Amino acid sequence: MPGRADAAGLLPRPRWLSSGALRRVTVSSRQPGWVARSVRFRARRAGRSVWRVAMALAREALRRSVVRRPASGDEADGEPRVTILLFSAWGMGGTTRAALNLAGYLAGRYEVEIISVIRRREAPFFGEFPPGVKVTALDDQRPEATPREPMALVRRLLRSCPSVMTHSSDRRAAEFNVWTDVRLVHMLRGRRGFLVGTRPALNLMAAELSPPGLILIGEEQMHLQHHARPLRKAMKRLYPKLDAFVVLTDGAKQDYDAHLDGGVRVVRIPNTVRDLGEGSADLDSKTVLAAGRLVDQKGFDLLIPAFAQVAAAYPDWRLKICGRGKWRERLQTMIEAQGLTDVVTLAPPAKDMGAELERASIFALSSRFEGFPLILLEAMSKGTAVVSFECPTGPGDIVEDHRNGLLVPPEEVGAFAAGLLELVEDEELRRRCAAAAVGTARQYRMEAVGPLWEALLRDLREEPARRIREDRAEQRGTLATG
Repeated sequence: MPGRADAAGLLPRPRWLSSGALRRVTVSSRQPGWVARSVRFRARRAGRSVWRVAMALAREALRRSVVRRPASGDEADGEPRVTILLFSAWGMGGTTRAALNLAGYLAGRYEVEIISVIRRREAPFFGEFPPGVKVTALDDQRPEATPREPMALVRRLLRSCPSVMTHSSDRRAAEFNVWTDVRLVHMLRGRRGFLVGTRPALNLMAAELSPPGLILIGEEQMHLQHHARPLRKAMKRLYPKLDAFVVLTDGAKQDYDAHLDGGVRVVRIPNTVRDLGEGSADLDSKTVLAAGRLVDQKGFDLLIPAFAQVAAAYPDWRLKICGRGKWRERLQTMIEAQGLTDVVTLAPPAKDMGAELERASIFALSSRFEGFPLILLEAMSKGTAVVSFECPTGPGDIVEDHRNGLLVPPEEVGAFAAGLLELVEDEELRRRCAAAAVGTARQYRMEAVGPLWEALLRDLREEPARRIREDRAEQRGTLATG
């Protein structure tokens, strides 16, 4: 397990420097062993100070290392490169899917590269990468990717050290390390163009490094209050070093505008729905479909008892949940305890989500919170009737209640059951919402959203942003020679 964050929140501490180990000992002659405890306490306090200094020096070394200026002729005759930082280009999830959609669109206009922090799979979960998009992994963890000695030894040593650039409150912080730090800095040195982060840790790293020659864009896939307080504090301090910050909804824009106090330009650009083929949902089907990671966020523990009420009234209807995650056993136990094993199925993640949606008539989004639920838009694009909790954030920006779907109060099982029953019983409503949903999803296709990204990139290349970047490059050049 990683240790707790230091005062800056940017790096984990070793277990032996934990706060529990650092509790002050009351010196008393009546307390046996107080001398030994006092000595241990002082030693740990000294060790903690040494650790902080060492990590601060390591961070500074990486910041200095990234400042090599781009060659004056780099990309001067064409469009600059767009570099997208992503946790795992080979993994599943809405952030990965959105990044691949964007990369594929921009590849027709720019040179595009995705830098993935990790790689564990041989083949990408979402199939072949978009044509023209280069994808590079900082830490390729496949057994066959082990480098030859002595580089293998160097990689093992650096992997064993926690990242000095990753904020410890990011949910993925433990999967970063000094090897990924060094590799990222090496890849960014001398690079020109745009650098797009896709999660808080990557946005903060980009801001902290501020490589000269790169215009920095952060992206947010969740709402502000989803993040821990130390992470929000770091955003307030470092996000003003970004040139733009992209959020997915109007509500998120208002929250971040207020939180960052005008320190950075905040732009709303929603994620895009991918093309799932020409087929449509079977609105005569008696199947309710749900999909996502089997974790607390997705609320399948709320969906199952809600569907139990549907099954009690209409035993010929079925619920299928596609996904994997740590809650699988818990959800399966719930299904069995409620006597739903014949009507509720936990299936693996769907490799062909379009085909799954074509076999359903209703899609259920039971999440406790979202950033911007792409799976909801995908379901709407295939013409399913949708029922969704009005959770923060996203569904309320997409679904208009009883026009293109049903919105129900968050985490209310009875209300969700009532929404499902309404669509099951009212075929006319089901078909009307499904037809309107297709039109809504069309507004989130890449041909509608892509030009917003093009306009932002074009804007950021104009004089104000370029002058800021040149000033920053000058400052970083001074640092490198100082």
